[in-house]
Amino acid sequence: MLTTRKKQKIIKEYQVHEKDTGSSEIQVALLTKQITELIEHLKHHLKDHHSRRGLLKMVGKRKKILNYLKKTNPKNYSALVKKLGLKK
Repeated sequence: MLTTRKKQKIIKEYQVHEKDTGSSEIQVALLTKQITELIEHLKHHLKDHHSRRGLLKMVGKRKKILNYLKKTNPKNYSALVKKLGLKK
């Protein structure tokens, strides 16, 4: 689970301007962090199917936001994918 400090650190790193807290870039970065933490949880708890379903929903949501970003701002999309180390 992401703590408030972790979220603030991610927001500071990926924000587009000073007061930005919910841009597509930030949403993708937060979802990516949550996904990696949930993957680590599922490695230890193999039968936690409820969390696995949540993971699949998060991956789908991240994909939708990335597709939106790709359509509206391809330059930021490619930079974000490279920075996060995603396969696209």
